[in-house]
Amino acid sequence: MLPPVTSPTRRASQTFVIARTLMAALTLSAVVAQYAASFAFWSEHGEDLGFRSTNFISFFTIDSNLIAVVALTIGAVLLARGSDRDPSWFAVLRASAITYMAITGIVYNTLLRDVDLPQGVTVWWSNEVLHLVAPLYMLVDWLWAPGARRVQWRTVAYIAVFPIIWVTYTMLRGPQAIDPWTGIGWYPYPFLNPLNGGYGSVWVYIAIIAVTIVLVGAAVVAVWRRRGTSELPNLQTANRLSS
Repeated sequence: MLPPVTSPTRRASQTFVIARTLMAALTLSAVVAQYAASFAFWSEHGEDLGFRSTNFISFFTIDSNLIAVVALTIGAVLLARGSDRDPSWFAVLRASAITYMAITGIVYNTLLRDVDLPQGVTVWWSNEVLHLVAPLYMLVDWLWAPGARRVQWRTVAYIAVFPIIWVTYTMLRGPQAIDPWTGIGWYPYPFLNPLNGGYGSVWVYIAIIAVTIVLVGAAVVAVWRRRGTSELPNLQTANRLSS
């Protein structure tokens, strides 16, 4: 009987099971900590908790991080079960999460780092996890985690679906979501508020971010097309063959 397979790929899988699990837990904790702090602030000031909670979940940062938590959790389970190749549906989810987190990191650290966002109060460590630590980890996961498969270029179109839905929702809801503090429509980010420069400025920012999403998504796909494979036996099969 041959010894079990302990290839570098297997060791990498074990490493990323732990890394993904820890990062998913840290990211979810950061979201919960920020929501708990904001909720306490809203309650103390007699805010409409339903309105403020809806605003909270309307931040692209929160959405992208929650998508990343789901992707990391599923990815950890797949690796723990011995999968060497991402299922096609998970490859799309993983590529989307990586792209969205990259956009979160880029936009926040270039446009919003010194801007007070309308969330009531900011938890500093949560803010750094959601905007810096988690996006950087997702880049590491993209480049080095096992399981990358050769995906089709149409994956870029799939990646773009959620941002299109999000920006449509944001621009339609904004004028209707009247903030009791200001008496004007609520937008998660100042560059999306037409009162700050008009709709022309808003659409310029949207166009720039859209192009960035496509470019980042294309980069994710391009790297996986180079290092990925469409046919690779999984570790469970390899261990059975070696026994």
